[in-house]
Amino acid sequence: MLAELGSALVLAAMGCAAAGTVCGVAAGVTRSAEAWTWARRLAYGFSACIVGAALVMVAGLLLHDFSIRYVAQVGSLTTPTHITIVSLWSSLEGSILFWGAILGVYIGFAMWQNGERDPDSMTWATATWLGAAAFFCFLLAGPAHPFLPSPSPVPTDGPGPNPLLQNHALMIIHPPMLYLGYVGMVIPFGQAIGALAAGRLGAAQVQPMRRWLLIPWGFLTLGIVLGGWWAYEVLGWGGYWAWDPVENASLLPWLTATAAIHALMLPQRRGSMKGWTLTLVLATFLLTLLGTFMTRSGVFNSVHSFSQSDIGPTLLVFLGGAMVLSVLMLAARIDRIEGEGEPSAPLSRESAFLANNLLFTALTFTVLLGTVFPLVVEALKDTKLSVGEPYFNKMAVPMGVAILFLMGVGPALPWGRPSGERVRSVLTGPAVAGLVTAGLAAALGVHDGWPLVTSACAGFSGWVTLRELRVGGNLRRVGGYVIHAGIIVIIEAVAISSSYRVDREVTLDKGACTDFGGHNVCFVGTRTVKEPNRTQEIADLTIDGATPLSPALVKYPRMPNPIGSPDVLSSASHDLYASLMNLSADGGKAGLHLFRNPLVPWIWVGAAICAIGTVMSLWPRRRETDAAATRRDSAEATA
Repeated sequence: MLAELGSALVLAAMGCAAAGTVCGVAAGVTRSAEAWTWARRLAYGFSACIVGAALVMVAGLLLHDFSIRYVAQVGSLTTPTHITIVSLWSSLEGSILFWGAILGVYIGFAMWQNGERDPDSMTWATATWLGAAAFFCFLLAGPAHPFLPSPSPVPTDGPGPNPLLQNHALMIIHPPMLYLGYVGMVIPFGQAIGALAAGRLGAAQVQPMRRWLLIPWGFLTLGIVLGGWWAYEVLGWGGYWAWDPVENASLLPWLTATAAIHALMLPQRRGSMKGWTLTLVLATFLLTLLGTFMTRSGVFNSVHSFSQSDIGPTLLVFLGGAMVLSVLMLAARIDRIEGEGEPSAPLSRESAFLANNLLFTALTFTVLLGTVFPLVVEALKDTKLSVGEPYFNKMAVPMGVAILFLMGVGPALPWGRPSGERVRSVLTGPAVAGLVTAGLAAALGVHDGWPLVTSACAGFSGWVTLRELRVGGNLRRVGGYVIHAGIIVIIEAVAISSSYRVDREVTLDKGACTDFGGHNVCFVGTRTVKEPNRTQEIADLTIDGATPLSPALVKYPRMPNPIGSPDVLSSASHDLYASLMNLSADGGKAGLHLFRNPLVPWIWVGAAICAIGTVMSLWPRRRETDAAATRRDSAEATA
């Protein structure tokens, strides 16, 4: 019953999306009010049907309806309820269904917020959104069908989801954040297509586009950091980022989205860079599709990716189609929307934003090249090639530090054509702050080149950020600088922790101690904790004679080898990280990998600061502001 209902809802969602796409195009071409009304109705219909289909799958998982093949693959009678719900996105078919449900929520809210505004561009935006929705419904109705029946005989139990998804609470939060970031990029993509079709990018288009770009950007930021936190807390290698191809897949759209958020200020304030801004928005969505291909096609061997599947070629076709649409729209319409703007001085805020954008673009290309180049070589020469951490660090670190520096330069400089004296006056204070920060870092033991330069740039940009926060202003402006503060904290913490981490492998007998990283670590003994879905073998440690630390080896029924579950003791200055590698049969001896990771807790603090700033930037503004923007846009169009 549930399988039939879920399949019917998927087909209904596909019908609504396909028909809505046609109505949206018709409304854009003919300016038919009736077609536009039906496009909006069908958008809501798609949202309701696809969200309903996802809820049906959740019901199937909770009721252990093993007649549904997906439930039989990932469900289990012994899996805790909260993990059972997480199983929705634990495998390919369910993850695509979850993707579609989030897309339905985004489209529903976007129509509710913007459906009555600017029909010239919104008709095309809606057609674009529903075109993407129709594609993902096609995947659900075909190669990624989640409601197929189980083969006879119907199983009475299942293996449960991947154990790595059960091993930490962050896997309940991390994937939805990434999905909300990835999927949400379709909204500004549609708005960019709509702006190109309408031949206009004014305040009435820029403000909603910035808002709908900032929402998924915030989720993507949290998703990336939470993914690093999960890797840090679960995988036992003492790190949070390794330039894994699937990690890079999430970083790429984040870079272009960050550039686009900054670039959107230029059309609004100066009437310039409109084509470049729209190009960044379009590229961001294309990179989310590329990232989806990386994680769902099985072409990369990664702990984050799914197994080989049939949807890879289909995703590539859709990516190619979206790319062709973007290029054709830019080629045909960019001359209609590009404003000349006023010329700016080399040392001005506009020039700093442009330099910032170019660096983000260069960094995106660098990461993209290092990620896909091995695939190209393998396809052409049938030769395995690995591009590892040394390449990314050598190429990306200088550009990342330069971006950090420009985070201070851009906000410090005035718009337009400031005098040399004004430039010197606004940059002197930050420069002194940067030198002082570098001196303090050196006094605390930071002597390597790039960490020291990073500290100087963090001091420079931090001074500007604090100065702008003191100035205040509207909540959106303050929120932007709060985000800057969070990013500065993250970059500084990453620079120090990645350069000054120390680790050691030790084997301790029960009751023995060792000194490590300024702490006395003692192995007290072992204990076994049995749960319905797993068994934990825990090594109890004490730190400095008191604080407990309990790394473990966790055994799941479906995995032949246990999974390490490290434990972390955090302080303001560093983490003490213990990973249990092995235990003797009698529990009298433990093999441990110990790490001292400086400033790592500040990465998570920085992410929380970014989240607060994002909420502040998105806080609803007075309706008069939007009305004024619409009037300005109408005057611009008339002129």
